[in-house]
Order: sequence, then C-alpha cells, then structure tokens
Amino acid sequence: MPDFECRLKKYRQLKELTQEELAVMVGVRRETIMRLEKAQYNPSLKLAVDLSRAVEAPIEEIFIFPK
Repeated sequence: MPDFECRLKKYRQLKELTQEELAVMVGVRRETIMRLEKAQYNPSLKLAVDLSRAVEAPIEEIFIFPK
C-alpha cells in the first residue's frame, strides 16, 4: 500500500495536460509522472512545488499523507 495518496492525475486532467506535456513542464520523464499518479514514487520537494505550480493546485491537495 502506498504511503500517500496522489491526486496529480485529477489536477493534470483539469488543466487538459497529457503526462508528456506535464513532464516537459517540470523537467522529468513521462514515466515519472505515471509513477507519481500511481503513488509509486515520492517526489522531491522541488518537484512537488514545480508540479503544484504547473497544475495550479496546492501541494497539500495533490499529495495526501495519512496522519
């Protein structure tokens, strides 16, 4: 079970971005976006901030960590 829930796919789709387009925007490979959306990869703080800015959503709404 993942350590967190990732809602990146929802916000990416709201901005009408493909995984590839988002990956280019934040400087990673498409596979990284795919793994993030499946909660199989913990992003660095910089990547989380870059993703948050790219999809215009707060980090806390994209990555949900259980208490």
